[in-house]
Amino acid sequence: MNERYIKWYTPWLGHEFEMLTFGNGGGLPLILFPTSGARYYENKDFGLVGAIAWYIDNGRVTVYCPDAIDLQSIYNKSIHPADRMRTHNAFENVIVRDVFDLARRECSAHRVAVCGASLGAYHAANIAFRHPDAVSHLISLSGSFDISSFSTAITTTTFTSTTRMNTCRTCPTHGNTTT
Repeated sequence: MNERYIKWYTPWLGHEFEMLTFGNGGGLPLILFPTSGARYYENKDFGLVGAIAWYIDNGRVTVYCPDAIDLQSIYNKSIHPADRMRTHNAFENVIVRDVFDLARRECSAHRVAVCGASLGAYHAANIAFRHPDAVSHLISLSGSFDISSFSTAITTTTFTSTTRMNTCRTCPTHGNTTT
């Protein structure tokens, strides 16, 4: 099985980001998120990538295992909850604008599949629901979807407004709108 380690600087986070890919860039591009607090190599170490090796080796799927920044974002209790959400939104930009773009280009696909377990399932579902035009399949395994404990001191209204503002600031659909 072809395995590649990729590391690049991303302006979305302002630092380097790491990822493993498995396959030759053919078939369905599958973004496989790690569980809460884990790193990009977790799905390989736990044997999840090996379990689908036949599909990878036969060009049916190419797997992209991006890093996660949960410890710097939603689990980071040392920063204000609004900053946790801003950091999480920056992570989402890395996934949608860097990882998705690479996967679509390598696999000659218009959309990607997303998958994860636990908090990785949250990341997969959140991105799939927020970017349905970019995601063709969602596999959510034992998802943890109640993130209210990560946003203490922020009301639902504030969280929604912050999320909308951060995603629409450069959104081609909404121009430079910040509401």
